[in-house]
Amino acid sequence: MDKVTGNMEGNSNLPHPVPTSNHPPDTKPECMDIPKYSVISRRGIGSAGRQISLLTNHFKVSVNVPDAVFYQYSVSITSEDSRAVEGKGIGRKLIDKLYQTYSSELAGKKFAYDGEKTLYTVGPLPQNKLQFTVVLEDSFAKRESEIVGGGESPNGSTKRSKRSFQSKTFQVEISYAAKVPLKSIFLGLKGMDKDNNAQDALRVLDIALRQTVAKRGCLLVRQSFFHDDSRNFTDVGGGVTGVKGFHASFRPTQGGLSLNMDVSTTMILKPGPVIHFLLANQDVKEARYIDWAKAKRMLKNLRVKTRHSNMEYKVVGLSEKPCNQQFFPMKLRNRKGADDEEQTVDITVYDYFTKHRKIELTCSGYLPCLNVGKPKRPNYLPLELCSLVSLQRYTKALSSMQRASLVEKSRQKPLERMGTLVDALRNYRYDEDPVLAECGISLENQLIQIKGRVLESPKLKVGNGNDCIPRNGRWNYNQRTLLQPSKIERWVIVNFSARCDTSRLSREFIDCGRNKGVQIERPVALIEEGSQVRRESPVRRVERMFEQIREKLSRPPDLILCVLAERKNSDIYGPWKKICLSDFGVVTQCICPFKINDQYLTNVLLKVNAKCGGINSLLAIERSLSVPIIKDTPTMILGMDVSHGSPGRSDMPSIAAVVGSQCWPLISRYRASVRTQSPKVEMIDALFKPLADGVDDGIVRELLIDFYQSSKGRKPTQIIVFRDGVSESQFNQVLNIELEQIVKAYQNMGETNIPRFTVIVAQKNHHTKLFQANSPENVPPGTVVDSMIVHPRNYDFYMCAQAGMIGTSRPAHYHVLLDEIGFSADELQNLIHSLCYVYQRSTTAISIVAPIYYAHLAAKQMSQFIKFEDLSETSSGQESIASAPPVPELPRLHENVRSSMFFC
Repeated sequence: MDKVTGNMEGNSNLPHPVPTSNHPPDTKPECMDIPKYSVISRRGIGSAGRQISLLTNHFKVSVNVPDAVFYQYSVSITSEDSRAVEGKGIGRKLIDKLYQTYSSELAGKKFAYDGEKTLYTVGPLPQNKLQFTVVLEDSFAKRESEIVGGGESPNGSTKRSKRSFQSKTFQVEISYAAKVPLKSIFLGLKGMDKDNNAQDALRVLDIALRQTVAKRGCLLVRQSFFHDDSRNFTDVGGGVTGVKGFHASFRPTQGGLSLNMDVSTTMILKPGPVIHFLLANQDVKEARYIDWAKAKRMLKNLRVKTRHSNMEYKVVGLSEKPCNQQFFPMKLRNRKGADDEEQTVDITVYDYFTKHRKIELTCSGYLPCLNVGKPKRPNYLPLELCSLVSLQRYTKALSSMQRASLVEKSRQKPLERMGTLVDALRNYRYDEDPVLAECGISLENQLIQIKGRVLESPKLKVGNGNDCIPRNGRWNYNQRTLLQPSKIERWVIVNFSARCDTSRLSREFIDCGRNKGVQIERPVALIEEGSQVRRESPVRRVERMFEQIREKLSRPPDLILCVLAERKNSDIYGPWKKICLSDFGVVTQCICPFKINDQYLTNVLLKVNAKCGGINSLLAIERSLSVPIIKDTPTMILGMDVSHGSPGRSDMPSIAAVVGSQCWPLISRYRASVRTQSPKVEMIDALFKPLADGVDDGIVRELLIDFYQSSKGRKPTQIIVFRDGVSESQFNQVLNIELEQIVKAYQNMGETNIPRFTVIVAQKNHHTKLFQANSPENVPPGTVVDSMIVHPRNYDFYMCAQAGMIGTSRPAHYHVLLDEIGFSADELQNLIHSLCYVYQRSTTAISIVAPIYYAHLAAKQMSQFIKFEDLSETSSGQESIASAPPVPELPRLHENVRSSMFFC
């Protein structure tokens, strides 16, 4: 590595960087003088492709009172004991009651309240600081003995408490904070918002939207909302239900202010009897098989409603003993004497409800009780009397089966989705909200019409010099061979699945390879796992398999084809990949062939060929070394992604993966470098990682050296960075944290002339959809929109490269943050479109550029290397950094596979 670094030093052929505001044109930056970048503005729009009429799920917004001014106020809520009160549910109730009680003191001003610490009014309140006393009353007659632990008369009859209503008193303080002029939105659309108030004004409008649906009892999740309507529920198994709702947010666009509305889905716990939920969640048929430790973790902090009293409680835990063995002290009053003397007796929860409350319990005797009390004063409810309240979010990761079920059941064709959105807009009548109405905001109830363009599909080159022209974003290898087939001489099949006939699999795989131009010799070994070994742990099963491989082979094979019993989430997968790629240094392909046919084996072959160094296809312009902008100047393409752990697990490290292109001037081959970093951190912190001795152990150094070695000693003088998974609020961090690290890594290798950069963020998680104006089908692959609904100033566009065969296509949203290379709009859009056709393991155009997809695959695969189950499980991410466990390091890849497309 040091030798290569030395060869990279001192090359005077590298061009000077494009000057930034930090350097005058004729000066060369010092080695560590890192320029600070800012997001660029749009430089033009594209013209390539045929025109197409489209509709989009944006609705035009008109404002009749543009001079309205929002006054922002801070809200502070304290209880009777002077403790701060937080929580959106209680906050909204208090502000509603405050408005009802003190409307005249507030001059009748309507509120837009965020449910927490901020509210807005149109125009000022009478005073800058106001204090109110607000009394909330529960509208039920509380009995002393709704749950065990209350008073009870000897004959079992319950008494009403002295108050029919339980009330609590709160102090609410409202203090002036700032002014937010509505016209700042329109100044922002024209690029004249000097005070940068446009985002604040849009936030006020979005808060008003949320308030409208909150008053209807909806579950709010950011800018989406969900009704408690069983017609919108989709059972996906495991006690989890998908609930369909809507996303709504105001967006500034070239065409003016619009409301972006889309169908949205979130996951909730299936409402109904708690016992039914636990059986489904743990996939058992009878209550005696329930894992109660797991059930306790799942139920904690959930809300339940009782069948016998229709009251609602929060679960804090489970009783230590079953219902018929869990005693509690019950107070009895002796009324024979003049004074009421209290007598305490111990009674089981089961006896209390069956004998004193006369409630029949059929199965609770041997089940634990729900504890709905306080830490030092438990109160118990029989489990069978409790049901889960609806609209409680499920935030854990879905299993592959649950995800597949959700996707299958929630698909909507374009025409159906358009109708759903138009109906929803009419039903919710947002412009009738008091705050929005006071601003004179009105909404058109028709989707906005826009113009788009359809780019021509790039021509591909396959084996024997043949052309392959994709049709509707798809192609195949029928009667075709792979462009550069690898040669597989020494390979092994290992079988962790008893039902697979490995001899037949071997023969058909060899035949398929021959038909596609890949020379595959007979396997040197077929190794079956013994039935007695299957009861051992996954790690031990993998170790046993490799013991057999070592016994039968004198040296490592070129490939190991691994047959697994489960198609998804196999326990074998992680340990197997780790030992192959990190310890053994051999590429491996895992399969689970329920049905062996030519199509299945061809798909496997595409992955195997790419992993073994072959190339399945190239762009025709790539094959002829004529990719615009890239062909004449050594150019490296980076794809960057960060994969975070499952929701609710604050101890799981995030996985940062970066892939870099190889073999310039090709743009189809990549290698990956992956690191762990602190949980939930989005910015990649290991791009440049100097050690104590000054040596850089970062990601970018690895990729630069590989580029140099695979590109005949050429250094990249242009670097195109594709970044996935960041929001608009993080764009400047990408430029001034991540890009800064890339520059430092380059300079650390002795280079004084830094490359030119083009930095592009790709987003998939947005809510803009495109529809054909005159067709019920999805938009054709290659559809681009770079006007009307795009940002009024920034350089962004939408591209739908894939063919949407089912459901409604989602375009990728690309944001160009920096372009020192100097692409025209057409050149950049054509390059991005082409990069959706170089994904080696597919015969379809993909929805986002291949480098990003590869980075995602690399992060996902190497995350399996670490057994995160051994880390402590926590329910929230509130630990301090000082107490957080150290981030575990990923094992480094073996040198034999380090530069391969192992992730393909």
